[in-house]
Amino acid sequence: MLENYLPVLIFVMVSLVLGSVLLAIGFVLAPHKPDIKKNSPFECGFEAFEDSHMKFDVRYYLVAILFIVFDLEITFLFPWALVLEDIGAEGFIAMAIFLVLLTIGFIYVSTNDIKSNTRNFLSQIYQVPTVSPFFTK
Repeated sequence: MLENYLPVLIFVMVSLVLGSVLLAIGFVLAPHKPDIKKNSPFECGFEAFEDSHMKFDVRYYLVAILFIVFDLEITFLFPWALVLEDIGAEGFIAMAIFLVLLTIGFIYVSTNDIKSNTRNFLSQIYQVPTVSPFFTK
């Protein structure tokens, strides 16, 4: 049983050794000439004019979480579609329940104030018109 994992173990060990050797070569051969200008904060050719540790709006995280949820839906749908004949009715019912729950969540997001907040927030970030087929009332 364990002999099946030997190629994986060899691959991991070779990867770790090769990565360590390449990092060590980079540290040894790289020129080290520190300078005041090199160590100063740099933002697209300008001096930094704001603190980099600013707080983000909560709505940004909401958009990110919604993206992840619906992205994961597609991640589950592709393998399910490939093995649908093998898993039969039980697998079909399980995926139907998953999709119903996801649809309920999407309806909840669409009908609550979250939608308008997200639409306004995205229009502020990307400077786009607030008219979108995904965020219309």
